[in-house]
Amino acid sequence: MLIGGFFILLGIIAIIWDGLEKNKYFDTIARRPDTREFLTGWPPRPQFGALKTGGWIAIVLGVVLSLGGFFRWWG
Repeated sequence: MLIGGFFILLGIIAIIWDGLEKNKYFDTIARRPDTREFLTGWPPRPQFGALKTGGWIAIVLGVVLSLGGFFRWWG
């Protein structure tokens, strides 16, 4: 159950980190004189979605591990 809790915490941290990185990146681009990438969204940046996807995978894995540990402990 501890490993499951660790993965849930890791997933939440990854999702929050994704939001912070995205905001920091777009804030720095908005301050530049050339804001074509900011306005058009081209080229797309996959690293933001990757952190969020990895976070959700870690949360699901953590829930599965926690439930498995709980049922093993309970019964």
